[in-house]
Amino acid sequence: MNNLINSKQQDSMAAWYAVFVLLLAYVLSFVDRIILSLLVTPIKEDLGTTDAQMGLLMGFAFAIFYTVAGIPIAKYSDVKSRKMIIAIGVFLWSIMTAVCGLARSFFQLFLARIGVGVGEAALTPAAYSMISDYFTEEKLGRAMAVYKSGAMFGGGLAFIIGGAVIGYVVNADSIILPLLGEMRPWQMAFIIVGLPGVLISLLMLTVKEPSRTGIADTLDRKVPISDAIKYMQKRWRIYLFIFLGFAFMAAPISSALTWIPVYLQRIHEMSIPESGRTLGIIIFFLSTSGVLFSGWLIDAFKKRGYQDGYFKVALIICLVSIPIVYNVMNDQSLDKTLWWLHFFVFIASMPLVISATVLQIVTPNQLRAQVSAVYMLFLNLITALIVTTGIGFITDFWFKDEMALGQSITTVNLLSMFLAFLCLYIAMSNFNKEFTKDQKVS
Repeated sequence: MNNLINSKQQDSMAAWYAVFVLLLAYVLSFVDRIILSLLVTPIKEDLGTTDAQMGLLMGFAFAIFYTVAGIPIAKYSDVKSRKMIIAIGVFLWSIMTAVCGLARSFFQLFLARIGVGVGEAALTPAAYSMISDYFTEEKLGRAMAVYKSGAMFGGGLAFIIGGAVIGYVVNADSIILPLLGEMRPWQMAFIIVGLPGVLISLLMLTVKEPSRTGIADTLDRKVPISDAIKYMQKRWRIYLFIFLGFAFMAAPISSALTWIPVYLQRIHEMSIPESGRTLGIIIFFLSTSGVLFSGWLIDAFKKRGYQDGYFKVALIICLVSIPIVYNVMNDQSLDKTLWWLHFFVFIASMPLVISATVLQIVTPNQLRAQVSAVYMLFLNLITALIVTTGIGFITDFWFKDEMALGQSITTVNLLSMFLAFLCLYIAMSNFNKEFTKDQKVS
């Protein structure tokens, strides 16, 4: 009996250690991913780019190859060592972040951002699959919430650390490095935040690969991409609207991580370090709290017998978000903008854990990484096109005024929440038809 207890304790410790290391990798991925949003102004000055081009760098350049590379990588994650795949990915995106600091033109920076996207494509589908094998369904929400909170830890740290790094180098003269020559301050910021990721890639090798659970008898252990697509096609009414709904729900937090720093600098005349520190602290505490609260909430719904509780929570979030999304960018006072921004970040972060959890619940083990990769395709393409890239294009070509950035952000976020509610309501109806039995209604 004691040996059995000790074995379970060791398994639990190994599981939470893995979540901790995956959390570190996820934090790093967001630091490397969104550091660019703090550097929009100096990059525009040095490279002569427009808002539309910066939107492409923050969104399309990263997302298109993140999604294209994600599906074949996920296929290997469903049958090969997931920790090795993640370790290689961390190493690649860290090096490519540093390479962003070597860019001398928009095109070179575009290519380097592609490399960051390809590297980061290795992380989340494999991490979802590993975590779902470490924990039972009753504990999965909390474990997934801890991992997903890494996005917000990373987002907050990216702004805090990035702001501090930029504050340290921004007023400095150009720096001369051996072999590399003259480096602008924004280029040094990329190098400084990129290289530490090499250490995290080595740490990933210490994680224990979990045994695969939840394997469907109706599927082979190795499922090719074509069969995975056929499986999703048969259940398209569930998967399509889950993919679309949660992708649209990600629009507000995506705007917070990309264009809101620019909004604070441009409209409220905050400095880069000040905007980074302010937004970073808000994201670090409020966004992380939102993710953890959401994980607790969906577990609470599950305990009370609401099998579709994931969707109920998501629909409530959509409705509550509307007045917050409208007000956060529509007040000229900095104090009121920051007051609304606290609520905005908290509520916008909650869907992150819901989408991750529900996909694992409706998908057999052999397909979890591939299904997650397809979801990431929807997520990244939609947020890249309508948020990071779309906001820049709307500002440049619709309003034709860079001071109308707040109106662009508001327009995109309100439209996204309406579409998210519609899609997730349909997804909930289809989920109940196929998955729920004897659902508790009181």
